[in-house]
Amino acid sequence: MANTFYNRSIRKLILGFGNLFNNITMIRYDQNNLEQERFIVPIAYASKERYVMRIQDDPDLDKKVQLTLPRMSFELNGMSYDASRKQNTNTKNFGQNSTTGTISSQYNPVPYNFDFSLYLYVRNIEDGIQIIEHILPYFTPDYTIKLNMIPELGVIKEIPVVFNSVDYNVEYEGGRENDTRLIIWTLNFTVKGYIFGGETNNIGLIETAITNVYNMSTFGTVAFNVYNNGVGNYQMGETVYQGNKNNPIASGKVVAWNHTQLQPNSVLVLNNITGNFVSTANIVGTITNAQYTFNSYSVNPTQLAKVVVTPNPITANANSAYTYTTTITETPRV
Repeated sequence: MANTFYNRSIRKLILGFGNLFNNITMIRYDQNNLEQERFIVPIAYASKERYVMRIQDDPDLDKKVQLTLPRMSFELNGMSYDASRKQNTNTKNFGQNSTTGTISSQYNPVPYNFDFSLYLYVRNIEDGIQIIEHILPYFTPDYTIKLNMIPELGVIKEIPVVFNSVDYNVEYEGGRENDTRLIIWTLNFTVKGYIFGGETNNIGLIETAITNVYNMSTFGTVAFNVYNNGVGNYQMGETVYQGNKNNPIASGKVVAWNHTQLQPNSVLVLNNITGNFVSTANIVGTITNAQYTFNSYSVNPTQLAKVVVTPNPITANANSAYTYTTTITETPRV
């Protein structure tokens, strides 16, 4: 938690909710049902109490700087964790950071429900129900918006805005000589949003997977470290054995013989090995009759095939739609 990050997740949810209602046009009609005036209802982020206090300070709405009606405001009332939408918190989203150009990752977000209230301030019932009819038909009971939550990684979330309830009441009413009054409609919503954590930058992606297939027995080579206290020199291509020549317990074919008297050990390389060579018996050449014992060995298996898997396109990441390109190269048996 020492890393500093600010994804503006809650701020984007607030702006997204407010933008749903920022272009409501209201029309007033005369007694002949002809259009008299048309205007967009202004909206701001503010609590109901703030607007009520401003209007009560100017009940006649006749000051030079006055609050004209109708207006709208909205506010975030609270938030709560939504366990029903919990995702695997160990799953990461990957993408190329558009700012740094590097590959970044981010764990799945945490689901939260955000409670919003939308307030309509009107002078009469007719104005209120006209605005309400601009809103309610779109919520059945939810309306889904798309928010670009993490632009750097291209994380776009579909956020349901659920309509819960609507109510109204008369907050202020003037005296008999003054017909000014304030009717407040209150609409309650739940926004099913997410809160994102920090990003991990400069991570490495596996772009190519290579699998080598080896034969560890029949077609491999084994290098034996033999003591130099034996006799003779092995010949390339001859068969060597342990045990009985006609019925050996182990046999093989000489690939290389690196004999150096100045060193304590020489190296005998065999392939086509059958059986198990033991360190307590001589390895005997069928042609040269060279005989040596060994103290250790190392296996050099023969490669049979190589499988290379790459994404298509090669620039794909974990969040991309991509296929695989598989290339198989087989080693011919000679």
